[in-house]
Amino acid sequence: MSDCLFCKIRDGEIPADLVYEDEHVLAFNDVGPQAPVHLLIIPRKHISTVNDMVEDDVLLMGHLFAAAKEIAAQKGISEDGYRMVVNCNAGAGQSVFHIHMHLLAGRGFSWPPG
Repeated sequence: MSDCLFCKIRDGEIPADLVYEDEHVLAFNDVGPQAPVHLLIIPRKHISTVNDMVEDDVLLMGHLFAAAKEIAAQKGISEDGYRMVVNCNAGAGQSVFHIHMHLLAGRGFSWPPG
């Protein structure tokens, strides 16, 4: 997707403050953080929304959760807790149409969120 912001970050066309990467995913600091720790974890494969996933993407999405667990341990936030959020489509707050997980920590969170 030539116009996808996250694909451009993945491809190195747009700089990002990377905090984690492996063969399937990469994670970087959000440019508009909503918490002291606010990272975006994206699959290297472009998938626009959760609704666009196919059966082969199930393991990949599980890998996003595994990466979040590893990043949380590296950041020292595992014990205090963290929130993971995946939005699907504009009505739910998705503004970049490349599946991504927000990992937030470092402050209290209430329920329900916004």
